[in-house]
Amino acid sequence: MSCKRFLLPISSAYQDLDLINCIKSGGGLCRNAFKEKFYKEIKNAAVKKIKTRNLRHPHATILLKQGVNPKIISERLGHTDISLTLRIYSHVLPNMQEEGVKNFSKSIFG
Repeated sequence: MSCKRFLLPISSAYQDLDLINCIKSGGGLCRNAFKEKFYKEIKNAAVKKIKTRNLRHPHATILLKQGVNPKIISERLGHTDISLTLRIYSHVLPNMQEEGVKNFSKSIFG
């Protein structure tokens, strides 16, 4: 859900940067503000507390399984080289190989 939907009516200074969490102007939350909000939501949901850093692996794995280009994921994670991303998350790729073959066959043979 975008911030724009909630903040545009109340702030003429809003800049649409397509962020999930943002301040009134549309800019990104600073790291501490995000963590504070994140931990508040964890507490409200009454689930086991996790560190925001622990979201990196599931985030990347889910994106790979959804077919997001590994270069995009590499950039999101701040990796300087896509090969690092592929080495770390290669456990996801075998299932993707099967799915790729099925999709290719389907497009050729219907």
